[in-house]
Amino acid sequence: MKVPRKSQVAVEIATAAVMEEKKKKTESSKSPLATETVSKEEKEAQEPEKISNPIEELSENGNLEKEPRVKGNEASEDEDFAGTSGNDDEHRVYSQEDQDEGAEAHLGVEESDSSEDEVAPRNTIGDVPLKWYEDEEHIGYDITGKKIKKQARKDKLDSFLAGADDSKNWRKVYDEYNDEEVELTKEETRLIRRLLKGKTPHAEIDPYAPYVDWFVWEDARHPLSNAPEPKRRFIPSKWESKKVVQYVRAIRKGLIKFDKPKEEPRFYLLWGDDSSSKEKSGQGLSYIPAPKPKFAGHEESYNPSIEYIPTQEEINSYQLMYEEDRPKFIPKRFESLRSVPAYENALKESFDRCLDLYLCPRARKKRINIDPESLKPKLPSRKDLRPYPVTCYLEYIGHKDTVLSISIDVSGQWMASGSTDGTVRIWEVETGRCLRIWDVGIAVQHVAWNPLPELHILAVAVEHDVLLFNTGLGNEEEQEKIKELLHVETPTAPESSGNGTSIVSWIQHDKHEGIMLKHLKTVSSVEWHRKGDYFSTVVPGDDSRAILIHQLSKKLTQKIPFKLHGLPVSSAFHPSRSIFFISTKKNVRVYDLLKQKLIKKLETGVREVSSIAIHPAGDNVIVGSKEGKLCWFDMDLSSQPYRVLKCHPKDITNVAFHRSYPLFATCSDDCTAYVFHGMVYSDLNQNPLIVPLEILRGHRSANGRGVMDCKFHPKQPWLFTAGADSVIKLYCH
Repeated sequence: MKVPRKSQVAVEIATAAVMEEKKKKTESSKSPLATETVSKEEKEAQEPEKISNPIEELSENGNLEKEPRVKGNEASEDEDFAGTSGNDDEHRVYSQEDQDEGAEAHLGVEESDSSEDEVAPRNTIGDVPLKWYEDEEHIGYDITGKKIKKQARKDKLDSFLAGADDSKNWRKVYDEYNDEEVELTKEETRLIRRLLKGKTPHAEIDPYAPYVDWFVWEDARHPLSNAPEPKRRFIPSKWESKKVVQYVRAIRKGLIKFDKPKEEPRFYLLWGDDSSSKEKSGQGLSYIPAPKPKFAGHEESYNPSIEYIPTQEEINSYQLMYEEDRPKFIPKRFESLRSVPAYENALKESFDRCLDLYLCPRARKKRINIDPESLKPKLPSRKDLRPYPVTCYLEYIGHKDTVLSISIDVSGQWMASGSTDGTVRIWEVETGRCLRIWDVGIAVQHVAWNPLPELHILAVAVEHDVLLFNTGLGNEEEQEKIKELLHVETPTAPESSGNGTSIVSWIQHDKHEGIMLKHLKTVSSVEWHRKGDYFSTVVPGDDSRAILIHQLSKKLTQKIPFKLHGLPVSSAFHPSRSIFFISTKKNVRVYDLLKQKLIKKLETGVREVSSIAIHPAGDNVIVGSKEGKLCWFDMDLSSQPYRVLKCHPKDITNVAFHRSYPLFATCSDDCTAYVFHGMVYSDLNQNPLIVPLEILRGHRSANGRGVMDCKFHPKQPWLFTAGADSVIKLYCH
């Protein structure tokens, strides 16, 4: 039978009452004298509290409302419900009730197990906390969705008076969930009484019923059967014998093979490596043994031979060696083993060993047997790349100080040089004879020949001025044309820029029969256009006048129509197209002069660019830096360097391409010049071939500087180098 919900609430109340009564008994048993002195009136006054205390405890847990309960006229029933036992009258009441319950049980009272007896809760809010409805007028919703309004609450005085007048008030329980009072029936009170006594809830159930043995023991001396054993259990099975014969025949024919017993090797390596041992290898993990220490030799003996003991001079020489090259152990000689001291580095070496095992986990790496020579790039032999400059053939001696710049005539017959001694010299290449000298009195920064063979004009950069000299070479017709170009009828007024400041003024230089171009700042370099009428000058600065383009025929000067990004270092014209290269300290920018726009920006990735050179085909550029790196750019490939060569330990001062041979060279402050083979193929799918050929030495260092400039001969595989030692050298093949 299922216990109704009202009975469950009543059981909880009764259980709490029993616990409270037991607590009171324990307190009274501890002080017997005090209980005897309590008057009868005090007992009567305390009796209502015996019933109200458990209800109040339940109300604190949220199950019942705190309302005082007072005994009615039915004192015997109230005592039975509260479970206050201890006298004979109460035992008599309980025994009488048990008899009544037993009589009712024998009468055959039918109890239904149907769930229809259970009354569904009126409130349908589920497990929602009731605190949410404290400030509302309703407590929930019924099954039809209507609000269940709260009943009017009585104060404690009204509830006390109502309980005093109602004799059945002790049967009533407040249901906080449905906001209503529930009255217990007699059957429910009987269930509660039996539960309080520790009995079964229903009186018709006998917990101590006699045991009924359902097994029949007649004629059962043995558990299963008393029949004798059959004969077949004592005769060998012929089917098993047939199966054994089949296995024997299969073994003889070799159909069934057994694992051979493992043979232990007779010999093994006593000091061998146990890396191949299978016992120490775990499942899925390869066993890697720790490296074994080196075996002790004769030199580590306490009394080694004399030849193992180093002399004092050898010990002193160990101090001059690098720490990794010094011997770890120096042999010493002792008279006996007892005189050998403790090892000094024993603790340190053991600690280092533990660190190696802990912090340096061993891993198995597959070693690939590759010939180191096969990893080197396959380059052609230097013999197949001849001719190229190898040895110093001629020296041009005449300058008294550092030669900063040299330039070779288009015909290859003449060479011009400028030095910090304030002179400009013209040399004959094949003989080394000095043909002419101009004394300008100031350090010459840069010299450049006109690229046209009929115009023997030399441009010289001297501090703030650019001088255009007539070298006096060529026939009479050429000289007349040159004089006309180098003649300024009236000194041109300085052209003004947008902010009103002058740029350059063209002045006739009567002393040297040429033209002087006055700039506002020091000119660092001069570069000619391939047609010989235009040339550019570089004035290091961050404004638009840092790079100027001059026209010799019209005596005009103009700024470049581009914004400079950084401090300019050098400039160069394209060998065949109207393209202009400007190199700053960090990158190289390529501009189209006709369209007046930026074509490409080459990212060098070096600390500072020092020089730039354009390949005769115009699609490749080499850039030298002040950290000794050489960058080769393939403009058709990318804006990043195709190759970066770290060839010089010091600054690269200049780089140069040969006009007809696949050669390029670099010179540096380390007093050397490097010659490379640089072949550029017409096939765009084939990358340029760069092969180092020769290192040219011979210059001496002066004031921390080495080779200042290098230029190739226009027709022969010769290289000219200008050094800080005031000497110009010619290297031939």
